[in-house]
Amino acid sequence: MKNIIRNQFISLVAVLGLTCPAFAGTLDVEKVADGVWAFVGPFEQRNSENLGNNATFGLVETAEGAVLIDPGGSFLGAAMIDAEIRKITDQQVAYVIDTGGQDHRWLGNSYWREKGARIIAAKAAVADQLSRVSMQMTVLSQLVGSDGMAGTEPVTADITFDDAYVLEIGGVTFDIRHPAAAHTPGDSFVWLPNSSTVFAGDIVFVGRMLGVLTFSNSLEWLDAFDAIAELNPGHLVPGHGPATTLAVARADTRDYLANLREQVRAHIDGGGDIISSVDVDQSKFEYLELYDGLARRNAQTVFEQMEWE
Repeated sequence: MKNIIRNQFISLVAVLGLTCPAFAGTLDVEKVADGVWAFVGPFEQRNSENLGNNATFGLVETAEGAVLIDPGGSFLGAAMIDAEIRKITDQQVAYVIDTGGQDHRWLGNSYWREKGARIIAAKAAVADQLSRVSMQMTVLSQLVGSDGMAGTEPVTADITFDDAYVLEIGGVTFDIRHPAAAHTPGDSFVWLPNSSTVFAGDIVFVGRMLGVLTFSNSLEWLDAFDAIAELNPGHLVPGHGPATTLAVARADTRDYLANLREQVRAHIDGGGDIISSVDVDQSKFEYLELYDGLARRNAQTVFEQMEWE
């Protein structure tokens, strides 16, 4: 009986996803290449309208079903993505790839598991997810609301890997790599050699300032970005922001991180403390959205990390 009720709820959500005004316009859909799509969420905080989908997600069609890059930030957030998928293709999602440990990289898994998809993630991402799930569910309940969190259950990957995993489906190769810790300890990217496209997950932020959090690794993040750059992708879909080029990704992500670390290193070497670290010069990157809210916090977090390098 529980499964019957659950399946009826899923069917209802799918219908609502096609008609509910709250879903309208939340995700911008971009065609990246033949059979490759990006669903671009807003830069705003998680809320009851975006349902935790304040990030960029991806869809790839193959001859044997679709593959989704990141599931959405909640059960209903996943339904929102599914509503957009239904406008593009009749294919069902066969696999979901979680690219990291942030809520929008995995808390929609329960929706896709119920629809029969298999989920893939790095072991480091799963460990991060499990270590922060209680906090994530609590914060999301406050930001998205209890109604917006309906149906959301923590579901981790069926298939896990250490550093790399290759999925072959329907004539398309998905080269999934976890090169190093970045925004989160288990960040991965997905390389599609067939279309020279990379889904960068939270290794790349475009158009908005990235956040260096207590569990981020600002040093290894540079190595993770360089692993993407070595591929010289023709199309790059960031974890936040619209599809772009490698040059733009480098400017908004790697150059920012490198500059911040250089400024903080000079500050430390000059005898500066954590309180005054907020004043290091980041003005070159004032053009990025969320600069005012994140720049000073980023400086203090990187100071704490670099003190012990």
